Amino acid sequence: MRPRYLRPALEIPSIYLYRDPVDFRKQAQGLAVLVEQELGHNPFDGALYVFRNRRGDKIKCLLWEDNGFVLYYKALAEEVFKWPRGEWPRGEWPRGDKDVLSLSGQEINWLLDGYDLSLMQGHKVLHYQSVS
Repeated sequence: MRPRYLRPALEIPSIYLYRDPVDFRKQAQGLAVLVEQELGHNPFDGALYVFRNRRGDKIKCLLWEDNGFVLYYKALAEEVFKWPRGEWPRGEWPRGDKDVLSLSGQEINWLLDGYDLSLMQGHKVLHYQSVS
């Protein structure tokens, strides 16, 4: 697999995956308000928060870094992100509540690679030569 350069670090101490789809017109400020008001978390504590759109083909990650928000965005060309719900491969989800799941740095990178975390199966790799 090719190296990935713009990815969450494996050692991020706290990563929270928001279970429900969000309106992707929201930018960093709107997502930070969601983190604060719906989850009751402090969006400035350095945790990474992960969101998806309704179709499941786009993902946004929000992180406060020293003096501003970092917003990571990925849109898939053909498939959808396999959003974790239900069973975890090792049994019940060990971390999380009804609104948010806690992931490791490796798990968020697997999700960004297209893996279904419950099955550990990834997306097919696409090779394009032109946009038009």
